[in-house]
Amino acid sequence: MFSATPKRRAPGPYRSLFAERNFRRLMPAFALSDLGDGMTVVAVAWLALGLGPDGGRGALAGIAVAAYVLPGALGALLLGRWMQRLPAQRLLVTDSALRAVLLGTIPLAAWTGVLTPAVYIGLLGASSLLHAWGKAGKHALFAPLFSGDRRLAANSVLSTSLWISTIAGPALAGLLTNVVSPAWIIGLDAATFAVLAFQAGRTTLPSSPASGTATGGTRQGLSILRRQPELLGLLIVTWAFNLAFGPVEVALPLFVSHNLGAGAELLGIYWAVFGMGAVVGALALGAVRRLPLWPAMLGIIAVHGIGLLSFAITDTALPSLTGFAFAGLVYGPYSALSLTLIQHHARAESLTTVLAARSAVLLTASPLGAGLGGFLLDRASAPAVLIGCGALMIVIVPTGTVALKLAAGRRRNRRPSHTPTG
Repeated sequence: MFSATPKRRAPGPYRSLFAERNFRRLMPAFALSDLGDGMTVVAVAWLALGLGPDGGRGALAGIAVAAYVLPGALGALLLGRWMQRLPAQRLLVTDSALRAVLLGTIPLAAWTGVLTPAVYIGLLGASSLLHAWGKAGKHALFAPLFSGDRRLAANSVLSTSLWISTIAGPALAGLLTNVVSPAWIIGLDAATFAVLAFQAGRTTLPSSPASGTATGGTRQGLSILRRQPELLGLLIVTWAFNLAFGPVEVALPLFVSHNLGAGAELLGIYWAVFGMGAVVGALALGAVRRLPLWPAMLGIIAVHGIGLLSFAITDTALPSLTGFAFAGLVYGPYSALSLTLIQHHARAESLTTVLAARSAVLLTASPLGAGLGGFLLDRASAPAVLIGCGALMIVIVPTGTVALKLAAGRRRNRRPSHTPTG
């Protein structure tokens, strides 16, 4: 059985993280860019709804959400020959700078009256081209500095920052839409990436075995993942999970605006309560001494799907708000556990390529789901799409169980028939 085995970490290891000068300097910049991305959860889809033609707004919203993510997978696959040679710090800076420039162009295009749907989709897509490598650099940056419990604690802090941004970002964006266009909210996200690029560029980090020594591109990272049954099974299940969640990002704005007759403020509240639940769940990971990985992952997916079934009630927001918060609560530990497992199994010199390969695969799932959700929303109601997402997540669990058994069988078959003792 595959398991993550965090020992007692709180409060010591969490405190010791910030005793590390580089972590202490970069974490505020990470948190700020996370906040900016949290605002785009509302702004990207809301701006697309305003730009889209009648009868096709759902489709454009789905395409916009996909364009903000999907090209990152292409960048991971096509640019690996050049990007894998860069150290983690350079990957992070390059991605952040690119996003700052291109996302910052969106409000300028809106201000000058040239922001058409095609221009909007093009800028979103180009801004995400290097994001798989930027995420890989972010998570590989501190791997040489921490080990064991401190590494899991660092991943928990990074995940908690993302979930806190899911609370504050959408709520802030919902309020700002009463004052400014969603295009300017995306411009604020661009400014946060500019801050991250500046701070990461001026921070002096110690050299590590992973810096500039990778011997292959994303394809090698995929090869490494295929040779690790634990990681391969987790990758397959996580991809299916993200695919099932993709339509939620498109269907939720329409559920709020059409079924509940509310505005962006309520949409922000939905994402805020989801993030609140996720923060509690992520921090609760610190109290766990030993957690069996596969049962936990499959349980998270199933219970997350059950939470989405609450969208069947459309006459009031309270049941679905409660269900969405519950879904966030159980999902909170998922990212930290999976990243820690990869950091444990991947060698230091191949960590960025493995993380980029993983991102390349996973980045295809949510945009594909969002595009499918946009297509379905022009033919079915938003509650039906949301309930369907929850049902699909529940169905994933038996598939994940099969993947677990196959992975365990492959691992047993690879064991030698006789293992010397002593």
